[in-house]
Formats: sequence, structure tokens, C-alpha cells
Amino acid sequence: MVISKSTLIAKTPPVAVWSPIDATNAKILLSGKVDVYTLGGIWTEVQEAQNAWLAQGNASNKTLIFDASQVSSLDGAGMAFLIDIQESQQKVGGTFTLVGLDARYQPLLKEFNPITNLFPVPAVKPQRSFIVSAGMATQNLLDDTKGLVTFAGHLSADLVWSLMHPRQVRWGDFVNAAVQAGIAALPIVGLVSFLIGVILSFQAAIGMQQFGATSFVGPIAALGIVREMGPLITAILLAGRSSAAFAAEIGTMTVNSEVDALVTGGLSPIRFLVVPRVLAGILVMPILTLYADIVSILASMLTMLAYGIPFINFYNGMLAAVGIEDVASGLIKATLFGVVVSAVGCLRGMQTGTGAAAVGISATKAVVSSIVMIVLVDGIFAVISYRTGF
Repeated sequence: MVISKSTLIAKTPPVAVWSPIDATNAKILLSGKVDVYTLGGIWTEVQEAQNAWLAQGNASNKTLIFDASQVSSLDGAGMAFLIDIQESQQKVGGTFTLVGLDARYQPLLKEFNPITNLFPVPAVKPQRSFIVSAGMATQNLLDDTKGLVTFAGHLSADLVWSLMHPRQVRWGDFVNAAVQAGIAALPIVGLVSFLIGVILSFQAAIGMQQFGATSFVGPIAALGIVREMGPLITAILLAGRSSAAFAAEIGTMTVNSEVDALVTGGLSPIRFLVVPRVLAGILVMPILTLYADIVSILASMLTMLAYGIPFINFYNGMLAAVGIEDVASGLIKATLFGVVVSAVGCLRGMQTGTGAAAVGISATKAVVSSIVMIVLVDGIFAVISYRTGF
């Protein structure tokens, strides 16, 4: 007669047996080798029986006896089973009594005493009122503004220092940052600028065609690209690309205490880390803007061919509408955008907290803050242009 392995397992007595004594007393008998394998389905069965027993009547008057006198071997899973049963009993105010546990397991059990430390009560965050939330938001805004003004002052002083001591500037970092923020950004800037030129021309031509003024689309699109769209689109792309990269790079150094090491060594983090990146932003931003202007205008020229406007007509109209002051206005604005994007990225990187998530948070803050500052600078520049006619 052959007895299968499954038959042997089925006839093996369970290592834990739930035995209700009366309405207020119950017992769990633990026997044999108690480990992660023998506790497989028994744990759930015993726990369900315990919960059903506690749900009947007043649970605080019930006593559970955990008898471990017949245990031959007990591992970590068995200890976890004991602690889980004890926690369920004490959570409802009942009494738990452990008897018969061998002395060799007592040191392991004491390591988990008190078990309340293993099951902390989740803290309930108090609900803030609208006034408190508004006050905290205002305080955070004031603190952020204070940090921004302080950083701007230090950066301005160090930029002047870099002009007076050009040999002490870390030009190697300047070149690396310029390549990262400039040359590496040419494909995405070119693609977006081309699409902007096509979309802007198409949308303008749809409306102007109704009045027979399609020939004016080219000059209007070129003027808008040179003065506004070119610098703005390029700045937003660099805010999402280079500003986040600066924040992540410096933020990682902050988390690794490398910035603190610079301060300990008597070196200025702004001169060492920020100045080369800001100078790179000042250099590459006007170049990328000019590149974006050229690509967008060429895209607009190609688009206007579909409406029967030859290149020469587009070119002559653009020369009549766009002057050197318009190009200069866009490049000056682009330079300011370059300072804002690179400086804000470095600032958020130096404000990075602790932990791996802090670097991602700093990169996100860098992008958001850069875009907000770009819009703010663009609005101020628009008012100045309106007042001065530049």
C-alpha cells in the first residue's frame, strides 16, 4: 500500500488548535515544530476563530490562554503568530496569558516587549482652519521671497566678483554647463520653434484670409516671433530642461553634504557652483533664442507658400516690419530669462532637504519657480517696452 505525501500532510495534526473553554475563556494549544511552513493555513483559521469569539459579548471580560508547553521548535514565524494573537486580544481590552514557553525562547520574546511599539496607533493629523492654512501659506511665501532676495544679492555680488577676477572663475564648469544647456538643447528648441512657426502662421492666415490680408501674416508672425515667442518658448524649454538639471545636480550634492564640505573648506558655494552655471545661462540663452527665431521664421515662410506667398514677398514684408530694435529687445529679454532660469535652478538645488525624494522635489520646484519668474519678468519687460517704445 502506497501512501501519498498529500495524505501524510493531511493526517498531520495542526500545530495550533483553537479550543473555546466557556463564554469568557478560550485556549490555543501550540505543539510540535512551529515554523513558517507548518503555520501556513492555521494562522488564518485561528485568527478568524479568535475574532468571532471576541465579537460575541463583552470582549474586555474574555481571557485567552496561549499554551506553548508542547512546542519542540519555534522560529520567527511562530513568534510573530504569538504576538499577532496577543495584539488582537489586548486591542479589544481582553486578557492574554502565555504559559509553558520554554526558557530558551524568552530572550527572543523580550525583544518585542512591549508589543504596542510594533503596532503604533496611526496619528490623526488635525484639520487646519482656513485662517491657519492661509497664514502658513503667506509665511512660506514670505520666507521664499526672503531667500530669493538674499540669494539674488549674493549672486549679484559674486557676478561682479567674477568680472573683476576672471581667472578665478571655474571655466571648466562653465563650458560643461554651456554644452549641457546650449548645444544639447538645440534639437528640442529647433523642433518646438519649427512647430510654433507653422502653427502661428496657419492660425493667423485663417483669420487674415477672410479680409484678403494674407500677405500681412508673414510680417506679423515674424514680429511676434522675434519680440515675444522666440525668447518665451526658449526660456520655458530651458526651464523644464536645464533648470531642473541644475537643481538635481546641486541638490544631489546638497544631500551628500558636498555643499557643506565646500563651506567647511572656506569656499563659497555660490562662486564655486552657481556663478559658472549662471554665466553659461547668460551666454547660451540669447544664442538659442536667435536660433529659435530663425527656425520659426523659416517655418513661417514654408507655411505661407501654401497660401501663395513667395519667399521674396515674405522677406520684404519681414524687413519692413521687423527692425534691429525688435531683435535687440528679444535678445535682451532672452538674456534676462537666462539669468532667471539658471539662477532659480541653482537656488532650488541649494535649498534641497534630506532624503532621496528631496532631489525630485527640488527639480519640480525649480521648473515651477522658473516659469513663474519668466512670466513675471516678461510682464515687467512688456510694461517697460510699452512705456519706452523699445
